[in-house]
Amino acid sequence: MNIVFFAHPDFLGHQSMPRFANVLAEGMNQRGHKVAIWSPQPLFFQMPLPKLFKKWMGYIDQYVIFPQKVRSRLKKCPSNTLFVFTDNGLGIWVPLVMNRPHVIHCHDFLAQRSALGEIEENQITWTGRQYQKLIRHGFRQGKHFIPTSQKTKEDLHRFLAGKPFSSKLVYNFLNQPFSPIDASIAKDLLAAQVKIDLKSGYLLHVGGNQWYKNRKGVIEIYDAWRSTVGSKLPLILIGEPPSPEIMQVHAQSLYKSEIYFLSGIEDSLVRLAYSGASVFIFPSLAEGFGWPIAEAMASGCPVITTDEAPMTEVAGNAGFFIPRRPNHARAISWATDAAKVVSNVLGLSPENRQSVLEKGLLNVQRFKASLIIDELEVNYKSILQSNKMA
Repeated sequence: MNIVFFAHPDFLGHQSMPRFANVLAEGMNQRGHKVAIWSPQPLFFQMPLPKLFKKWMGYIDQYVIFPQKVRSRLKKCPSNTLFVFTDNGLGIWVPLVMNRPHVIHCHDFLAQRSALGEIEENQITWTGRQYQKLIRHGFRQGKHFIPTSQKTKEDLHRFLAGKPFSSKLVYNFLNQPFSPIDASIAKDLLAAQVKIDLKSGYLLHVGGNQWYKNRKGVIEIYDAWRSTVGSKLPLILIGEPPSPEIMQVHAQSLYKSEIYFLSGIEDSLVRLAYSGASVFIFPSLAEGFGWPIAEAMASGCPVITTDEAPMTEVAGNAGFFIPRRPNHARAISWATDAAKVVSNVLGLSPENRQSVLEKGLLNVQRFKASLIIDELEVNYKSILQSNKMA
């Protein structure tokens, strides 16, 4: 096959989506397919302007300059080329190839749902709603889709104007080589790098400041847990530097001296952090898939996450579940109840903990990259074949 992957521009600073596109492209290349990645370059974005204008300059690169280049390149593409959008957030570009074989990977519709006022915790500005409307108008013209969870598939079908030609669910793959490392060794190696005493263990969260990652809830759970136990295990949050809102929550914590934010660390340290953690807490308000759940389990760490799809889809029967954090006064009792789950997991006997870890490792076999990319290859070929027969 000739495959062209449309990907988010690197200059936006995203991590998971470019990594997904690169691993997918490399996987198809290893299977003998001719692969190219098309993505905007930072022409206007790199102009020396205040940060306020950077976003708008980036839009010019993405939606004015890049489409012109795509139209030029399309003239040289064989008719049997498959065009793959690595994220439904790239929907504005779909009309460029709507009459060519194409497929759209759908990771989540949180921004779309927020734009339509479906998510209380994330209010969108007027310009944001118009932007999401353009994206929605674009991906609605697509014919083939690959949602990454049943929840995402259900959202996709709600947003489409009619029934798509295909919308086969294929779970995301682990895009790094996660595997268990002896917990004692992992803690020692990580502690030596980050200069934190971790020999007794620690609680871990991995994620950014996005509203749905619920970093605030992580700290609330930690505070509730610390208030009821004598243990002084620290809390480590890995991700971007905390937002002002998160810093305020941190400042109000009685245990702030044992709460650490690690930002910009290497992937190898993230893998150590997963393997050495006493428990991984992931109380997301929503997700499209929930990569960190699979990453933690693949690293040999017990996982506590939200009892809603798709977190339940990814964790399967190997996770511990807590309710979604309520957005009102009941958040206090929510944190107290979640803290009890933390205590239960930390109090597992060595035998029971080992059983939990083994269930996690078995569960994430579903997300092995080679298996998922094989499945995607079959799907891609089927789409190309159906296009020939149309």
